[in-house]
Amino acid sequence: MQLSVVVPVKDEAANVEPLLDEIHAALDARYDYEIIYVDDGSSDGTLEVLRARMLIDPRLRVLRHEHSCGQSTAVWNGVRAAHGEVIATLDGDGQNDPADIPALVAALVERRPGNLQLVMGHRTRRKDSFAKRIASRIANRVRRALLHDDTPDTGCGIKAFWRDAFLSLPYFNHMHRFLPALVCRQGGAVRSVPVNHRPRESGRSKYGINDRLWAGIADLAGVAWLLRRERRPAAVIEETPPVRMSRTPEERAAQRH
Repeated sequence: MQLSVVVPVKDEAANVEPLLDEIHAALDARYDYEIIYVDDGSSDGTLEVLRARMLIDPRLRVLRHEHSCGQSTAVWNGVRAAHGEVIATLDGDGQNDPADIPALVAALVERRPGNLQLVMGHRTRRKDSFAKRIASRIANRVRRALLHDDTPDTGCGIKAFWRDAFLSLPYFNHMHRFLPALVCRQGGAVRSVPVNHRPRESGRSKYGINDRLWAGIADLAGVAWLLRRERRPAAVIEETPPVRMSRTPEERAAQRH
């Protein structure tokens, strides 16, 4: 099994080197793996740090957007370029702990249940501000009530999933916030696994509470509409003629007369 770790980043120059070192420490001697950083139009030197690291890190691949396209597009393009059948994602700000990747991957490949397609990280002890935690809690409750995805924390950036299952999902901006509902829509199962969460050490968040709120409301309405419009086609079973047994010598003789 090959594992591809996809990391979307925008203006995270100070976090690139420490996070890469942690990813290697978590995965070395465990997997055949690659790391794909997708630079989403950074302007702080993130791309230059990545280019320099590529010279000494043969497992690192770098994609870039000339202009910022958003996290969902960065993840989508990273997964499309990946060579691994299993994908792990994590945010590039250092708040997700790469040491949690093996547990998520192990849960995925166990395939319990058999249609398991996505394993989500669940931040049980978040290291965010009080206002951010309250806003996230409210948003999660509203989302679960409307979408019935039974996932406690869809905003967690660390996940593991099958590449082909992800690429079969409908693509749209901000889709990364609704992966559990989209996976369930196509008949897949989702599990949540507790993960570590750390305070941001460098840089600044790219999202404000108001940005998340209003964009989230619009996206939630769109995804709810998509789920309501779903109609699964009826199963079609091809009928085949019964196997005709060879006739006995007596039957063949009777037919000749």
